Amino acid sequence: MVEHSSLDTMFLSKYCASSSSSSSSSSSTSSSDREKRLLRALRGSLAKKYPQKSGEVLSAQYGINLLLVGVSLMLALAYRGPSSEETVLAFLTALMLVQLTWMVCYMVRRERRRSVPPERDVHAATSWIRGGLTMLALLSLIMDAFRIGSFVGYQACVSIMLGVYPVVHALHTVSQVKADGCCAVVYFVWWCGRFGVIHAVFTNLLLWSNGVMTEAEHALNDHKRRLAALGYFNFTVEPEEPSCNCTTSACSIFSSSLYYLCPFNIEYHIFVSALLFVMWKNIGRTLDHQTNQKRASAGGSCLLLGPVLGLLALASSITVLIIYIIHVEESADAREAAISMFYCFGIVILACMSVAGALGLLIYRVEDWPMDTTPNPARTLDSKLLLGSSVGSWLLCWCSVVAVGGAQSYPSYRWSNLAYALLLVLEKCVQNLFVVESLYRRRREPGECSARSPAAHEIFSVTASMAPPYDGIVNHAFESPDKHREVLESSNTDKPALDKKTKDVALAVAHGAQDTPSRKRQVLKNIAIFLFMCNISLWILPAFGCRPQFDNGLEEASFGFPIWSTVLNFALPMSLFYRMHSVAALFEVFRKI
Repeated sequence: MVEHSSLDTMFLSKYCASSSSSSSSSSSTSSSDREKRLLRALRGSLAKKYPQKSGEVLSAQYGINLLLVGVSLMLALAYRGPSSEETVLAFLTALMLVQLTWMVCYMVRRERRRSVPPERDVHAATSWIRGGLTMLALLSLIMDAFRIGSFVGYQACVSIMLGVYPVVHALHTVSQVKADGCCAVVYFVWWCGRFGVIHAVFTNLLLWSNGVMTEAEHALNDHKRRLAALGYFNFTVEPEEPSCNCTTSACSIFSSSLYYLCPFNIEYHIFVSALLFVMWKNIGRTLDHQTNQKRASAGGSCLLLGPVLGLLALASSITVLIIYIIHVEESADAREAAISMFYCFGIVILACMSVAGALGLLIYRVEDWPMDTTPNPARTLDSKLLLGSSVGSWLLCWCSVVAVGGAQSYPSYRWSNLAYALLLVLEKCVQNLFVVESLYRRRREPGECSARSPAAHEIFSVTASMAPPYDGIVNHAFESPDKHREVLESSNTDKPALDKKTKDVALAVAHGAQDTPSRKRQVLKNIAIFLFMCNISLWILPAFGCRPQFDNGLEEASFGFPIWSTVLNFALPMSLFYRMHSVAALFEVFRKI
């Protein structure tokens, strides 16, 4: 079509030279009108997007400053500054009450506008997200009940904020789960919508930070107590329970159970923060409701090897956790044996995970699935969080490498610690690549051909049967009308042959797509479920007290106790978040495959 149009234009320019000046003036006028229309459309689009961008910037600045205020109070509490635990809890309680007020106002306004159907956020309201959120919220409510029970026992000598905080936190948890599950919408037309959602995002981030600091302080006190019991250092550990006597017999049960439920509460708040952030990004956007629907699975399901190996890894990790906690409190030889056992288990499971992730990447390269370019804020956030949260583990690994290289002592786990650190770096690199590759790939449609298939190259190539012969430079302006007519007739004569060839190519492509085996997809599903279970296993170990970075002594001897404890307090929460976020991302990969 383009060549014939150029022929016609040149033909007219030869035999209708008198009309060239008028056509040039009309073309310049039309181009200027086109530029004016383009400028008007650009100004209109900028005027429409300006309020949305302005709202995003203002609400983001409000949330960041809110976070910094809370972090400042917590740091002052950690270093025994002017802030106290009651001050931090009062600040967090006030933030939760503000969020509860906003959610009540939103629900009342939504009830008044029941005739207007809200647009559900398909990125933030899937069934498996609601299920996981509800399970974590239930465990958080149990922890709040234990806190209330502990306050009742010690109410004679503790602040009333220790009783008010768990009550408000329980109400906040119930309301938030209901709001996230039933009202995950992007229909926010009033000005405080963005500020309400970003307030909820950073309130949950501060609650997560408070839980992380409480859990880190408990782990550090346990480490000091073990070192003092073994005679390494003479630490003074402050008592974690109040000084007065408990009025009930269950206070010790409540206090000890809190630290087993704390990891679930921590993951709940960071999970909700990510979910609310996606909702905040989707405010004012028009979402494609088909982007998150699960496609029908082709072929039978053969999920056997992945779940079996994953359950084996999970059972092994629980066994290692129990043995480690028991033996690390005993003599130095038992402690060294427990640390060596942990590193050997870690080397095996990390090697298996690295091989599985590399196999998945190889399948993607061989299968050549097309890229999924649809806009999806949740997927973008998942990719960034995976890379960002990997920094904590990588920092611990390279500190371990430096410590092993310059160690003066020679424990039995020295080289296993080195191998574990290097394998952990490799495993996270491979797993990140596999998850991101899976999230940004999609299955090929039945009529869609691969970019590497011969049919695709034939369609998009210029062959001798599809193009006229070309020999040098041809000036069509000096050709006669008879020659131009012959070219048009020859092109019309070849058109049926071209249509038949194109149809044959399309049938071959469709037939190849139908014959694509589903065995590779089943392998990818097994890899995803295996990595899913392994990440749960590697989350359980440090979350419930299996932390050889505190106990092996190599890093502590190289960097000193204050520096190494600070690094651990920063890196271990990020490592725990990485594992739980990988669990959520791998489940999404499993659904997508």
